[in-house]
Parts: sequence; structure tokens; C-alpha cells
Amino acid sequence: MKLIRFADLTPKPWKNGGGTTTEIAVAPEGAGFDDFDWRLSVAEVASDGPFSLFPQIDRTLTLIEGQGLDMSIEGREAVRLTPVSAPLAFLGDVPVTASLVEGPIRDFNVMTRRGRFNHQVSRHDLAKGRLALPQDGLQLVVALGVGSIRIGANSLDLGFGDVLLFEAGDTGSIEGALPVLLIGLRPATAG
Repeated sequence: MKLIRFADLTPKPWKNGGGTTTEIAVAPEGAGFDDFDWRLSVAEVASDGPFSLFPQIDRTLTLIEGQGLDMSIEGREAVRLTPVSAPLAFLGDVPVTASLVEGPIRDFNVMTRRGRFNHQVSRHDLAKGRLALPQDGLQLVVALGVGSIRIGANSLDLGFGDVLLFEAGDTGSIEGALPVLLIGLRPATAG
């Protein structure tokens, strides 16, 4: 298991320069916007505008703070993201424009390069049940609150945005009372 403390990370400009993003993790390590296999980040959005285009990238966006974000995705009906809505999957090479509902928001972004990796993102409340560690691939658990969790016999305090990264060899389960995002990353299969 690897712990990534959100408070230790540094924001940088978006690809299109319209805001800031805080990179949580990327593969391969040190990859930039144009050569990653997968990337996890948190964006601070303070104004309306277009999303950066990411050719050959599959994206999933989850609103984690703020009142809401109206998303206009070319070829789809408009959708509103809120702090309780399901994560929204879309193609990174399709034009997207977003409008704030009421004030700034913070979102969690998962991106994978098509043909190399696949991902799944879901919300989970640990107070309603434990999470089993992965049987294959990578599994990341993102704290959407502040509190304590248990992994086996060990206790760990998490802050908002902290990420636990588990690999297939890790065993056990996670318990606690925090809302979390659960992210699965797996290499794409040929054929």
C-alpha cells in the first residue's frame, strides 16, 4: 500500500491554461500531459469555460466540492454534476464546455489512454460497508472527508483528498466512516 497525502502535492496550470490541477499520480512516473498511460488529478474550477482536449483518452469526472457543474459534451445531452451525483465518463477527444452552478468547484479526474488502460470510478460510503482490496490491477481509495480508517489491524488517519494506492498483492479490507471514491485501473486486454 502507498499513501499519497493531498496536502503535500503542488498545483500546476491546466493543459489549456484555464485553471489549476493537482496531479495525484501518473504512469509512467514523470509522464506529461501527452504521454501518460493513466493520470489522477484534482482540478480547481473558478470560472466557466472549455475543457482541454486529450486525444485517445477516456475520462471520468467526479464533483467532490462545490454546488455543481453543468457539462455540455458534444453529441450528448447536457448533465449537471453535484457532490452526490455519479461519476461522469466521457471521451477526452470530444469538445466539452462547463458552467459553474454557484461558485467554484473541485473535481476529481481519472484519465486512461485508450488501448493501454481501462478504469472504473464509483462513490462508496465506508460507514455502509467495508471495501475488499483488489484481486487484480490497481485500486485507489480517495478520502472525501477527514477521519480514521482501519486496514486489517492497523488504523490510519486520512485528510480530504488523501489517496491510498493498493496493488493486486495487497490483501484484506478497509473499514471506517468516511465517504470515498473507489478507482480501479487495469491494463487493457488485446483483442
